[in-house]
Amino acid sequence: MYEFFGNNWPLALKQNSLYSFNTLWQLQADWFEEPNIRRGGWSGVVKIPLKNGKDEPSYIFIKRQENHTSRTWRHPLSGIATFQKEYENIKRFHHYHIPTLELVYFGTRTYNGNLQAIIATQDLAGYFPLDTLLPSSDLGTIDNWKTKRSLLIATARVLSRMHQHNIQHNSLYPKHIFAKKVNNDWDIRIIDLEKAKRRLLKRTAILRDLGTLRRHTLDWTVKEQMTFFKAYVNETKLSPKSKKLWYQIQDRVLNKSK
Repeated sequence: MYEFFGNNWPLALKQNSLYSFNTLWQLQADWFEEPNIRRGGWSGVVKIPLKNGKDEPSYIFIKRQENHTSRTWRHPLSGIATFQKEYENIKRFHHYHIPTLELVYFGTRTYNGNLQAIIATQDLAGYFPLDTLLPSSDLGTIDNWKTKRSLLIATARVLSRMHQHNIQHNSLYPKHIFAKKVNNDWDIRIIDLEKAKRRLLKRTAILRDLGTLRRHTLDWTVKEQMTFFKAYVNETKLSPKSKKLWYQIQDRVLNKSK
């Protein structure tokens, strides 16, 4: 069995009698999302409050799975728990200072011949996904171009940092980019890292991720798209190299739509 406890979380888990794989595994709570059942395995999520000595509890998500695996080049036949991939990618993001979820706990074990895994992360309280914030202003957050522009720029800079380390998210939909207004800026968090991977060529990661994001933000205006892209390449006027990348992304979008 393998266990990892996030910084500052062991005490809170102990105070809530959840300081072990077994107690987390046997926790009774309503499903936040209905379990995903496939190929003889299952995976499900619950959301619970943790008492922390303050007036307001801390909420965490606890994801549990059994025999829910993904094959890797190191484990081409048996595979590994998909949560292990997510755990390793969250730690990789933290290493490169790419904002993502805060790890509370990760553990994996084999029990009665079944591969079980748990990953717990802190709730992103006050954060909203990009597809909620843009282009709609229903939440009252995006009320002017200056605010919208700052969100586009903050998002672009985080994604650029991710790609500078040759990391491909591999599922970069707006719903996987969360943002929270902090004073006059935005705090961005990238989630859903199960499919993320390192790429030999940075350009491969860029084209895949930005192509996916562009396909799912077709309702952004040209002004919004260009503001995002200029911030991503860190240019006020696009260079020939950046223009070529812009059109390559555009071509991917057109080819996918055919």
